[in-house]
Amino acid sequence: MYKELRHHGVIGMTVFKGEGTGRYIDPNKQHGSLDFPAMHAELIKIEIAAHDKDASRIADIIQKKASTGTEGDGIIFISSIDEAIRIKDGTRGPSVFF
Repeated sequence: MYKELRHHGVIGMTVFKGEGTGRYIDPNKQHGSLDFPAMHAELIKIEIAAHDKDASRIADIIQKKASTGTEGDGIIFISSIDEAIRIKDGTRGPSVFF
């Protein structure tokens, strides 16, 4: 998926590895932890900042490349970024990540 996104101009993303619960839990991988004693599954969360005009295309790439056709593949959320500020120098606006 990363190579396909890169090929289509996505220059960066943030990937988080975590744990979560939802409607689907893989019965072969369900387990508890000290942080989450209920049954849960390992997951990754990807965040990509993009122009509004690119959001649908990026979502399509992720859906096609990440889909296994089974429950638990995940959900894509598209939301707005009200403001972006580069911590290093205080620069504001889209130029901080484009």
